[in-house]
Amino acid sequence: MIPEILEAIMLICFGFSWPMSVIKNIKAKTAKSMSLPFILLILSGYIAGIAGKFISGNISYVLIVYIINILSVGTNLIVYFINKGHDRAMANKTPVKVSGGN
Repeated sequence: MIPEILEAIMLICFGFSWPMSVIKNIKAKTAKSMSLPFILLILSGYIAGIAGKFISGNISYVLIVYIINILSVGTNLIVYFINKGHDRAMANKTPVKVSGGN
């Protein structure tokens, strides 16, 4: 029971940062500060943790925390691709030229 509580605390501590990251990235409307490899690495880690729960047969309430975290990171992945689209759109815009009046 104690190991599960400690695992849940670890996941909750990590998990609190993801919604804040999602909100920051939505507001930023750019993927320039985001790292796709990092997001995929974190997702892979959570998937491995979930798989470990099923393989060991140690399915408990901790699985819920894993699922909440993977949904948060998955949301961040979606925001990454949306923001990449914003970045591409901004890169394709031609700047408006202002004439000097002469």
